[in-house]
Amino acid sequence: MSPMKSTDPCPCGRTQAVPGKAAKGAQARVLPYADCCGRYLDHGDEAAAPDAESLMRSRYTAFVAERADYLQATWHPGTRPAALDFEPGTRWLGLEVRRHRSTGDGRAEVEFVARYRVGGRAVRLHETSRFVREGGRWFYVDGDIHS
Repeated sequence: MSPMKSTDPCPCGRTQAVPGKAAKGAQARVLPYADCCGRYLDHGDEAAAPDAESLMRSRYTAFVAERADYLQATWHPGTRPAALDFEPGTRWLGLEVRRHRSTGDGRAEVEFVARYRVGGRAVRLHETSRFVREGGRWFYVDGDIHS
């Protein structure tokens, strides 16, 4: 996979209202990679994701970009796999964050649906992921897959 350009729309799909548009029915634009997940993926040592939703979005983007280094670094050491493999030919189609909530001090959940295509087959991954904040950084712990 070729690296993303800083001006490319961020794969996570996070939007920002277009300035000057009325609030009702306001148009939104997808943030550029550099202003969204790129700041975490490309500068993780200096810029940690500020909340569980941002970490989850950046991890989705890391899957799109096949950045195993970032996925490993943001996976809690207690549940982190020894290695990650990417399915050849996977084409990521989009992310929908359904909800995010705090579940206690330094803990949060994010429910999302990620869509992708592999081997000509459409796949829909619906998960509620659990995150924990340790040492000022958020980590993915695990998740429950919804059928």
